Amino acid sequence: MAANMKSVKLRIKSIQNTMQITKAMELVASSKLRRAKEKAENTKPYFQTLKKTLSEIANGNTDFSSPYVKSNTSEKWCYVLIAGDRGMAGGYNANLFRALEEEVKGKDFSLFPLGKKALEYGRQKHYSIVNENYSLVGDLNVSDAYAIGKELCKAYREGEFGHIVLLYTDFISMMSQKVGSLSLLPLSALKEESEEEAKAIRNLILYEPSGEDVFNAIVPEYLAGLVFSGVCTSVASELAARRTAMEAATDNAGEMIDKLSLFYNRARQASITQEITEIVAGAEEL
Repeated sequence: MAANMKSVKLRIKSIQNTMQITKAMELVASSKLRRAKEKAENTKPYFQTLKKTLSEIANGNTDFSSPYVKSNTSEKWCYVLIAGDRGMAGGYNANLFRALEEEVKGKDFSLFPLGKKALEYGRQKHYSIVNENYSLVGDLNVSDAYAIGKELCKAYREGEFGHIVLLYTDFISMMSQKVGSLSLLPLSALKEESEEEAKAIRNLILYEPSGEDVFNAIVPEYLAGLVFSGVCTSVASELAARRTAMEAATDNAGEMIDKLSLFYNRARQASITQEITEIVAGAEEL
């Protein structure tokens, strides 16, 4: 009985130590989440403005023929996968990987991983990896995003890939995050506005040296904006998922401690009762 009680006491101590860690991780995630959420929201107006400008140029030129709008002959896909740098975030990374596996079925593709977990996943699956230099998504900045945008544009122009897709996690709320898929290239969707809108744009805007040259110069920045926005919202989603997971782990640890403490107290009470009974029985024999 004594040995069993000692084992339970050690188990309680171990769970308490784990509970302190999960609680600390929950607090850290909560403290970082607000800033990450604000950063994600602040990035959206930039690339929305770029998208509007690209759309205006594409629809305002009758002889428009940018290589980024036209499909090329390549059947190969490139998936830019934004995952986390660490685990302990519930199903955050696993949900991304499942979504990727659904997307790539039957396709010839390469992976452009952003984040430690994305790179580890690509290596584990033996996927063709485009670039391994961005293994820490938390450290990615605007300059990195612009370099990625230029690299993707170059690969598309040269026909290395016929489709480029961004896979990330969209931050919906503190309790809800959803995997998002966004086509980066080709930009054919920008040519879908009506002819009336196109005529109005042509009458209002004149680009120098030409609309197409301006368009081609802006596309890498536009992709950089999309990638950076995806990074920011993914980081916010990871922190929210980690906060939720650590909160649940802390609560579960507390419940386990309560159950073990009850068991320990009952076992201790039974042990004391047994000792008293033995003393009384020994006294009666005397």
